[in-house]
Amino acid sequence: MNAREIAVYALIDILEQQSYNNLTLKKIFSENKDISTQDRAFITELVNGTLRNIIYIDYIINSFSNTKTKKMKPLILNILRISVYQIKFMEKIPTSAVCNEAVNFTKKKKFNGLSGFVNGVLRNIARNIDNIALPDEEKTPIEFLATKYSYEKWVIEKLIKQFGYEKAKEICKANALAPKVSICVNTNKITKNELKDMLIKEGMNVEEGNISNNSLYITKTKNIANSNAFKKGYFHIMDQSSMLLVEILNPKEDDVIIDVCSAPGGKSFYCSYIMKNKGKIFSRDIHSHKIELIKDTIKRLDIKNIDLELKDGTIFYKENEEIADKIIVDVPCSGFGIVRKKPDIKYTKTEDDIKELVCIQREILKASYKYVKKGGTLLYSTCTLFEEENIQNVKWFCKNYGFELCSIDIPLNIEDKHKGYITILPSMFNTDGFFIAKLKRIN
Repeated sequence: MNAREIAVYALIDILEQQSYNNLTLKKIFSENKDISTQDRAFITELVNGTLRNIIYIDYIINSFSNTKTKKMKPLILNILRISVYQIKFMEKIPTSAVCNEAVNFTKKKKFNGLSGFVNGVLRNIARNIDNIALPDEEKTPIEFLATKYSYEKWVIEKLIKQFGYEKAKEICKANALAPKVSICVNTNKITKNELKDMLIKEGMNVEEGNISNNSLYITKTKNIANSNAFKKGYFHIMDQSSMLLVEILNPKEDDVIIDVCSAPGGKSFYCSYIMKNKGKIFSRDIHSHKIELIKDTIKRLDIKNIDLELKDGTIFYKENEEIADKIIVDVPCSGFGIVRKKPDIKYTKTEDDIKELVCIQREILKASYKYVKKGGTLLYSTCTLFEEENIQNVKWFCKNYGFELCSIDIPLNIEDKHKGYITILPSMFNTDGFFIAKLKRIN
């Protein structure tokens, strides 16, 4: 199969089987090691780009096809989807090549009778691609944002209610962009400038992070796992918003820290760098396979002060009562702050899911708070934007469990930081959306 065919089957797997986009791509690449670096990048762009824009793409198809998307066979529909994505968003690819590939793939799969249909729809779209009429923004603003940025309407309604229309639009616009790769420098092994020089010599483009002094953005990465700097454990991949959480936590060399829901481990690793491999970090997760992945990374990074524990965040372990100076409670959430990386979230999460997640989040808080010493710090965080998973949980927790919010001292102009919590929107710094609250145990 060529790259476009692989992308079509990946989309079908994600959309029909509700698989995760990142896991689907990882599986495809691990099973097909002969796929070139260039094709890996192209397949990733086709799959994730199409997912980010799938409602808009279907809107375009339905504007030019007598047969609507809901009645199309999955294979034909997803051939059209990746083709429209290329025509609309990948201007360097000739339209003729897109149409020819789509027609050839249709014939290859024995849908000869539909090859003319595919060709006609795509060429008609290509001729009119710059004149697509969207819903009227003034008269139907929710429908406009939901269509243009590919969201379910209930998500847009929640964003507008919480942030107002203009800020909601900025969030949608930022989430439509492909994320940069952000890395956290392992300062136990190398300085940031040394790593920067090394990565440039390996052929990568390197930029400074715009939130954390310990972060770099890298592009032209090819396969990161093949980088000598990666193999030597000089960095791990981590978004800057997560790095900011660790900097707010402010780990000290003699601290005992518990990372309650630690996978994939990035926050624990960064704590270890700051602590210079001293003190003690207990990194926990409920899934054994995730613990194994963290273990592999600890070995690569040469970390000495992390103990891995297979433990359930919703269960209180009496033997750990009041052992921690600080704990990180980064709970499972709806993920609407990371749709740049996981665009399938926009179509798979529901309002009922959020209600269920709030219950789990509160169970984890109830089980975790006793690990903190009196006067100790608890950081609560999510990678979502919605109040019921964020500040509403924090207020409920403070009211019932003897904690108070503490001012967050960071050199960033972010609303509410002096109240003890911040919401990082994707539109602020081109990072993941993130919520962080800093809490102190008072009794």
